[in-house]
Amino acid sequence: MVVTFTRTVQVIDSHTGGHPTRVILGGLPPLAGSSVKAKRDDFRERYDGLRAALLHEPRGHAAMVGAILVPSHDADFGAFFISTYVYLDMCGHGTMGLAKTLAAVSQIEVGDGERRFTLETPAGIVTVGIEAERGRVIGIHIENVGCHVLERDIEIDVPGLGRIPTDIAYGGGRFAIVDAASLGWPIRPDTTSDLCHKGAAIKAALNARPHRAGTEAVASVLFHEDLGPRHARHLVVLEANKFDRSPCGTGTSARLALLHDRGRLAIGEAFTAEGVLATRFDCRIERVTGSGRDLRVHPSIRGNAFITAFSNLVVEEGDPLAGGFLCR
Repeated sequence: MVVTFTRTVQVIDSHTGGHPTRVILGGLPPLAGSSVKAKRDDFRERYDGLRAALLHEPRGHAAMVGAILVPSHDADFGAFFISTYVYLDMCGHGTMGLAKTLAAVSQIEVGDGERRFTLETPAGIVTVGIEAERGRVIGIHIENVGCHVLERDIEIDVPGLGRIPTDIAYGGGRFAIVDAASLGWPIRPDTTSDLCHKGAAIKAALNARPHRAGTEAVASVLFHEDLGPRHARHLVVLEANKFDRSPCGTGTSARLALLHDRGRLAIGEAFTAEGVLATRFDCRIERVTGSGRDLRVHPSIRGNAFITAFSNLVVEEGDPLAGGFLCR
């Protein structure tokens, strides 16, 4: 039997708090641009079909997120993040997955203690720390880009749901933040499908507002259920068929900015973000820069990632679904 492959791509898969990251290590064409953002934009313009082939079924699924390593002139490493629907300026769980992958292939040597490196992303440069004991990674933390509140105390009329109170904040992406507990919507594995449809409806209603013309769209909805003064369960909904299994690093960063803005979380205070699978991120605000409308909160998010596969993804000649497919 003769099997001919038209493309082979080397990847390493991991999960962070249950959510997948696929790091693409080789098999991609060279990208133009002097910055990571420019390289990301070049990939989107010329090779977006490759994103679908790498992340969509039959090689992936709706929740898959990819990280593409590229050179950086300004940081130790560069990477941009792709997902099944959109390109991400920053991804917290994906950065942890990337850090674990770099350690697994010895691009970063770990022993005892902490090893830090900088990572250029389209959102800016973040600092990543890998904590290890006898060469085993026991934790990964990220000091994120500056985060801030965009809109507070909105009430949006959502068809089928009524008027929903929400806030909008930036944590590397734009999140609508909704108190699910106050609406009687529990966050559990068996409610995720229902919350995905509610979140998609809220997102659509927010992005359809007439006065938001010319502004960036809300990318996701973060539902929260507060379990204590500085402890909450999070579920981030990206689409009607896509939610974050982890507590969501960028979503949690946006929520920390909102909590600080409301006077509920001070610099250095610990905050625990718990995902729908009871996995946790340990968080705090490291520092605040600027003031007034230019105030930015810089959170740190700590979790861990675990390798699930070393693979070669292949595209066989003649495959009618070579470009991938995604059913909503």
